Amino acid sequence: MEETFGTSLPAFLIFTLLIMGGAGYLTGQAVAATWRPPKQLLLYGLLLAFTDRFLVWSLFGGELTSFAGFLLDAALIGGVALTGYRITHVAKMVGQYPWLYERAGLWRYRSKAAAGEPSPGGR
Repeated sequence: MEETFGTSLPAFLIFTLLIMGGAGYLTGQAVAATWRPPKQLLLYGLLLAFTDRFLVWSLFGGELTSFAGFLLDAALIGGVALTGYRITHVAKMVGQYPWLYERAGLWRYRSKAAAGEPSPGGR
């Protein structure tokens, strides 16, 4: 199992999942709050994954050059960052444009015109 993570399971769960995943979530929120495109999360996710790999190596004696561990870290952190982005983006769209959009779940919003309500212009 250590070959997959590049470190021990407790270090992976506590450091990568909780700490770096939390940083990824906050990164996603920050990108969405400033109306930036989600493709910026790719760069930020890779930087967080490099940081995670270095800190796991220096603090927990993990393998620095574990490519599988890096890919797993990048996928996990990137996925959490995208989750934070999407939740924040939907909340901002519905909150800022309540006459145009309504929430259609945690991840989505829909146009009120598509829901059968009249448009704000009266047509």
